[in-house]
Amino acid sequence: MKLSNLLVGVAVKNQYEDVEIRDVVSNTNANLDGCLFVCIAGKKFDPHNCAAQLLEKGASAVLVERDLGLKNQVVVENTRHANAIICANFFGNPAKKLKLVGVTGTNGKTTSVSLIKTILDAYGCKTGLIGTVNCLIDEEIEPSKYTTPEPYDLHRLFAKMVDAGCEYCVMEASSQGLDQHRLDGCEFEVAIFTNLTHEHLDYHKNMENYLEAKRILFKKSKTVVVNADDEYAEKATEGLDCKVVSFSAEKDTADYVAKNIRCRADGVCYELIGDGSISRVRVNIPGSFTVSNSMGAVIAAVELGFDFNDSARALAQAKSVKGRLEVIPTNTDYTVIVDYAHTPDGLEKMLSSLKEFTKGRLISVFGCGGERDIEKRPVMGEVAGRIADFVVITADNPRNEEPIDIAHVIEGGVKRSGKKTPYVIIVDRAKAIWYAMDNAKADDVIVISGKGPDCYQHTKESKFYYSDEETVLNYFKQ
Repeated sequence: MKLSNLLVGVAVKNQYEDVEIRDVVSNTNANLDGCLFVCIAGKKFDPHNCAAQLLEKGASAVLVERDLGLKNQVVVENTRHANAIICANFFGNPAKKLKLVGVTGTNGKTTSVSLIKTILDAYGCKTGLIGTVNCLIDEEIEPSKYTTPEPYDLHRLFAKMVDAGCEYCVMEASSQGLDQHRLDGCEFEVAIFTNLTHEHLDYHKNMENYLEAKRILFKKSKTVVVNADDEYAEKATEGLDCKVVSFSAEKDTADYVAKNIRCRADGVCYELIGDGSISRVRVNIPGSFTVSNSMGAVIAAVELGFDFNDSARALAQAKSVKGRLEVIPTNTDYTVIVDYAHTPDGLEKMLSSLKEFTKGRLISVFGCGGERDIEKRPVMGEVAGRIADFVVITADNPRNEEPIDIAHVIEGGVKRSGKKTPYVIIVDRAKAIWYAMDNAKADDVIVISGKGPDCYQHTKESKFYYSDEETVLNYFKQ
């Protein structure tokens, strides 16, 4: 493809030689022969500093943010933004052939996109999915590297969906992905705002920046569906030119309202009022947050043009997402659940929901990631100490930090909960889980949170394969 064709829609600041381009890359370890290399500065490395060498190694041109005096340079204002447009052009702009639905928020993104796909599947629509757990091209599964892929992988996936005959794509839109321009050039039929709670402040620095990153998605959307029960709902939709539709489990002033909510161990039931009618909703996924996630999914389907009642009924076919309140089969008189909750709000909602139907003790096993938002550690400790009956503090990707140091900060939060909840610190995550199971009694519920479907543990020494689910199952084998 000619370089000029790749640069359609990109504001270029200089004259350039219109060469043939074989591929678009931004990794210096990639095959550079005949490629356009996109220089994106990172925290530790800036490829602008070696752009001349990249041309010597075979790159046909380099995309840069400043004049480097190179013959085959293309100068733009922002290489991340330009990269998104270029990748879309490289794959033939497949996103324009799909109806995109995006979900953003701190918690609930993965479940929400799964529920929307369930509804669209019920109508016989071929639908792609892009998310944290995996990506689906209709029913073909691809592993996920990021919640929101980098532009090259994103548009490659879009192209595969178009080739497979997909009409829709539902996807998670992370704040980092939005802030890093990965979705630039994409237009969404519907966007859903689930909530905004304390998370990713190591990246965004404050909640205002975090919210503004989320709002990027809304400015690319025709309709925004917003959870009116979230404290940031009004700010999230302030000044938007698009259509805004609200839903609530608490406020009758919202466009859609949930009534007669009943939470059970095997799911939730409620009446959804809106669109001039009432529909009974049943979702076989436990947790009070399932109510808001499923409301957003139904409304998204309605905004896409589907029937309100049929969409609500389709949710009865939904299954739990792997690693989201996933009950591990153990054939014991206690229950073991694996969940992805890794924020204070996510942990509180999850534990509160489980507490409602736990007949014995609620045992919380969790840790906090190293080199990430340190402010949430004592808060999560306080949440667990206040709601759970026993807390096992362990490691969760400590990275280059000492896991015992992280654990002691969490411990401080448990002590401050004011409930005098018993706890223990076992930094070896597998041993921590086995300890909880060794000490479980009839009717207890053990919830292991933080990793969900993630299959690795990242320590100072290495990053190695690890699975909470397999750790539970291995307990019975050994």
